[in-house]
Amino acid sequence: MGSQMGNAGLLLINSLINIYLFLMMLRFLLQASQADYYNPISQSVVKVTQPVVRPFQTFLGPVMGRFDLATLAAAFVLKAVSIVIILQVAGIGMPPVTQVAIGALAAIANAILKIYFFALIVMIILSWVAPNASHPGALLVMQLVEPIMAPVRRVIPPLGMIDLSPIVVFIAISLIDGIVVGSLTRAAGIAGALVGL
Repeated sequence: MGSQMGNAGLLLINSLINIYLFLMMLRFLLQASQADYYNPISQSVVKVTQPVVRPFQTFLGPVMGRFDLATLAAAFVLKAVSIVIILQVAGIGMPPVTQVAIGALAAIANAILKIYFFALIVMIILSWVAPNASHPGALLVMQLVEPIMAPVRRVIPPLGMIDLSPIVVFIAISLIDGIVVGSLTRAAGIAGALVGL
């Protein structure tokens, strides 16, 4: 009974860490897509993630003004350390460092793909319900997905009122998730069990 409660507690801790990792990758993607920094939701994400990112900002800055390496490094270290601690507490022991690194990388890629997946769903629903919404959340979602939608729209333009580009992006996300993240998760061994929500 106590072992089952301990395992449930470790799974809960892993889920909370993955949610925080999700927020860190949201911060990274918002900056990469050059979304409105002064949007209240952007400000909240920055405030929540700043305590973990701040130490890395002293030596890692943004690349090309868009890609925040400090956030990526902080997310990688947070997930790698959490994998080691959770497996140690669970009594499994210390996994190989390469498996920890691959597991952390898989978790980051998984979080990025999940953000885009959910943002696309929200964008599609908003385009049906409130196509000209001015809510800060709606504006942020549109700014977040536009960098991945614009190249697809150039190749596959909308057919009247029907935009097929989200279908292509969903297929790409599924392929990347299944092939790349799946392969990384399998390569991570036991650490791969802690990837994703």
